[in-house]
Amino acid sequence: MSEKRALITGITGQDGSYLAELLLDKGYEVHGLIRRASTFNTHRIDHLYKDPHDHDVKLFLHHADLTDGTRLATLLARLRPHEVYHLAAQSHVRVSFDEPEFTGDVTGLATTRLLEAIRLTGIDTRFYQASSSEMFGATPPPQNEQTPFYPRSPYGAAKVYSYWMAKNYRESYDMFAVNGILFNHESPRRGETFVTRKISRAVARIATGQQKDVYLGNLEAARDWGYAKEYVEAMWLMLQADHPDDYVVATGTSYTVRDFARLAFEHVGLNWEDHVRFDDSYLRPAEVDNLIGDASKANSELGWAAKVHTPELAALMVDSDLRLLNGPRH
Repeated sequence: MSEKRALITGITGQDGSYLAELLLDKGYEVHGLIRRASTFNTHRIDHLYKDPHDHDVKLFLHHADLTDGTRLATLLARLRPHEVYHLAAQSHVRVSFDEPEFTGDVTGLATTRLLEAIRLTGIDTRFYQASSSEMFGATPPPQNEQTPFYPRSPYGAAKVYSYWMAKNYRESYDMFAVNGILFNHESPRRGETFVTRKISRAVARIATGQQKDVYLGNLEAARDWGYAKEYVEAMWLMLQADHPDDYVVATGTSYTVRDFARLAFEHVGLNWEDHVRFDDSYLRPAEVDNLIGDASKANSELGWAAKVHTPELAALMVDSDLRLLNGPRH
């Protein structure tokens, strides 16, 4: 294939790192946005990075902030990417209750800044918006592309705004803009404050005698958990389609937080009830009870289907955290 250029916001995150790998494997020149910080925050993509002076370098990082529309516009005009994947956000649902204004700015308005930058610069590009199952919130499962939104957090509300802005620019300016409505997707690269990684990391530490208990909030919350490495392929497929559209990406199964903890502890031969403790500080002011995605449209139109489900996901995350600790399997 002829070389394509892609721009990824959130390239240092879980999804961004897997997507960068996928695109580099496909021969893309990949550009990523990173925020200036006094400490290194690129550990998820360090294995991909090469000295920019190397003749065969394909990955380039650029300092930018999603609150700075002028910087986004000038960068887009210079790079002229064929594809833009907008993954960056304040993505922690519980934290969005503590920082609702910041979440609205970074998770919501940043999408408008990017879309407007694309429109004003006049570049010919395809735009992927990382939408979320949290947009459905209190709407009963299963949820598909026709399901009404009922967000139950500032994060979910900000994602609904971004969803409609992407759709609005598609219909108003004939822009190739798609919404990937991804249900929960996890991996060994998940941040340690997210519940699945918190559990897998705790299981590894408990199994190796470095920790005794793990404190969790609502054990009854049920989610459709898939494998992030598979989900980024769906993102890419959406931008290869003949026409822009919106797609749910999910496994079609549902497990509670309790189930995930049980599966993770059982993988190392432990009883979860001996180690899980409750802490109400982790409860949300408004809870999303159950999310189950119907990805039949993505399957029929894009040929995408999840292969890894929650039991396998819990096991591979625990195994990865055990390797990180260099501890023996118990």
